[in-house]
Amino acid sequence: MNLTLHYPLMGVLGGTFNPIHHGHLRMAQEVAEQLHFDQVKFIPSANPPHKPAPEVSAIQRAEMIKLAIADNPLFNLDTREIERNDVSYTVETLKSLYADHSDTALCLILGSDAFLKFDTWHLWQEIIQYCHIILVQRPQGTSQQGLNKTLETFMREHYTEDTHKLTQMRAGLITMQAITALEISSSQIRHLVQQRQSAIYLSPLPVIIYMIQHQLYL
Repeated sequence: MNLTLHYPLMGVLGGTFNPIHHGHLRMAQEVAEQLHFDQVKFIPSANPPHKPAPEVSAIQRAEMIKLAIADNPLFNLDTREIERNDVSYTVETLKSLYADHSDTALCLILGSDAFLKFDTWHLWQEIIQYCHIILVQRPQGTSQQGLNKTLETFMREHYTEDTHKLTQMRAGLITMQAITALEISSSQIRHLVQQRQSAIYLSPLPVIIYMIQHQLYL
């Protein structure tokens, strides 16, 4: 008798979230619904290797995530990168999640713009051993830019359009999902706050209230 394994899917969305906004939230919601995720973990980075250190503490960024996702039972906050208090390498986070959730297939949600530089990430070729990669279209249209030869080969070796296969393997596949293009960025929100302008409707109201109360980004 041939029994096909079926792994529940868990979305993994990492980043600085400096601050979290509706673009992050809508992307996570749409991908979760399209691929039938059981949950999505938001994982704020403490010390991102590819970006300057955020001017707002990791604890405060995590608190804003908690406020933003409080009413959504599908979403939860994971603070393992903050607790590790070291450089936030994605591969180390995925190894930890992979060990903690041995009956689940992890799905790393990644913007198509970030994937253009994926081969510069720490131990990038190992990442696919611990997760599937879900590429989502960014509103800036970066997908029109060509991948380098290394990533072209990597993509070809792992790509599938049959999303049902994601539940049959714990890791190893790449697929793409179209999402609603919300042209919102954290840098835009920070700039508005610095200019004493309102960021309402770009980020959840509890997040905006938190930024005001704690005088963030001023």
